[in-house]
Amino acid sequence: MSLAADSPVHSSSSDDFAAFLDTELDSASDVSPDQDEVENEEAEGEEEVEDEEEQDEDGGDGDDHDDVGSDSSRINKRKAEVLEAAVYPMSSASRGEPAETSGASLDICSHPGVMGGMCIRCGQTVENESGVAFGYIHKNLRLADDEIARLRDKDLKNLLRHKKLYLVLDLDHTLLNSTRLADISAEELYLKDQREVLPDALRSNLFKLDWIHMMTKLRPFVHTFLKEASSLFEMYIYTMGERPYALEMANLLDPGGIYFHSRVIAQGDCTQRHQKGLDVVVGQESAVLILDDTEAVWGKHKENLILMERYHFFTSSCRQFGLKCKSLSETKSDENEAEGALASVLKVLQQIHTLFFDPVCFLLFLPQN
Repeated sequence: MSLAADSPVHSSSSDDFAAFLDTELDSASDVSPDQDEVENEEAEGEEEVEDEEEQDEDGGDGDDHDDVGSDSSRINKRKAEVLEAAVYPMSSASRGEPAETSGASLDICSHPGVMGGMCIRCGQTVENESGVAFGYIHKNLRLADDEIARLRDKDLKNLLRHKKLYLVLDLDHTLLNSTRLADISAEELYLKDQREVLPDALRSNLFKLDWIHMMTKLRPFVHTFLKEASSLFEMYIYTMGERPYALEMANLLDPGGIYFHSRVIAQGDCTQRHQKGLDVVVGQESAVLILDDTEAVWGKHKENLILMERYHFFTSSCRQFGLKCKSLSETKSDENEAEGALASVLKVLQQIHTLFFDPVCFLLFLPQN
């Protein structure tokens, strides 16, 4: 239970992709043989009569297997069409133009992406999956390097038209501070037991999460920060924490689901152990800013990083980093809302955004056709 009231969108191609797949793949799997037969009945009338006569003569036993095979083939074909429409919204199929389905086109498919062992373009089974996993967009999705580059170019052009950049946000010690309930010190027990005496500002940003045995304190100014930054950036959460924790924190920060959508990257999405990387972000590196309190995890992307002052609200956080001082919770104080780290870095982000979209600077970053 939360100490606050119960927590109750410009979207990127990754958000549209995830939502579309969730709904359309289910409907594709539910296509029944009867529906297909009705749709094709007029075009195949005479052939069906001949087939039925042959079935009667042969006893019809072998055709059950053929029906199963054709049903499976139809479903796989439908799934492939759905996947291609999701990833390639400007393809001939999505515009209502005849799509190429010849055997030759399937043979030369480059398999730009694979989901659940099936190519997202041609529907063929792909045994040796390569590329980068984007499981946070959709489970079991893996994209080839060329396809990632294509999607990044497309997404960047769309974002630049809206005068936005990308912002990757760390969670712990950057936007919030969490502690295990078992690690709460004697001087912090008032946070659990004396809710009624807590100041309003503290009570509304402090959450007791019994189901994960943790307590989380949101950093002062975080809600204003996210609201203001969302008008300038498409934002990602990127944490070394596990996915259930990451999603819980995303819900505390963004209960209305208007800032992050599916863009929550967790430990299991990293392609290198103990390192964060922009290879799993659908954004051009030259247009990405990163806010994080730990420089070491961004070994390949330090030029994109704005190093944040760590937020130590709980005693366990101070101990973790060897700080021999009382925590903010023990002194019953907090960062200044108007002059704290998030308020300060927001001003920096606004300045960077202004410089980037200056007419002269903008031309340097604009993708060339």
